[in-house]
Amino acid sequence: MILAAAVVLTATVASAQNLDAGKSAEKLFADGCATCHRSPRGLAKGRFSLTLSWFLKDHYATSSDTAKALAAYLESVDGPPPHAAAKPGTKPSRSAPRPPKPLQAN
Repeated sequence: MILAAAVVLTATVASAQNLDAGKSAEKLFADGCATCHRSPRGLAKGRFSLTLSWFLKDHYATSSDTAKALAAYLESVDGPPPHAAAKPGTKPSRSAPRPPKPLQAN
């Protein structure tokens, strides 16, 4: 009877669930990082991808896969900004802006 109770108890143990599985890196940042960090910009600046992944895995991420995804996201937002698209019908400026006109004394 004791053996039967032990089998029933070990069979009903709940398995752990990864709540971050299937979430995008942006969602991971919004759920876990945005409380303290308003923006992901600058968080990966000057860090190597591998060390950033290790740091995130050790301190914040639930798995190495989520740490790698989050590190890649942080690095992607720190890339150079895309060139601003010119509005149709506007011409690019060919000269430097002129200084303001001096005030005249009365």
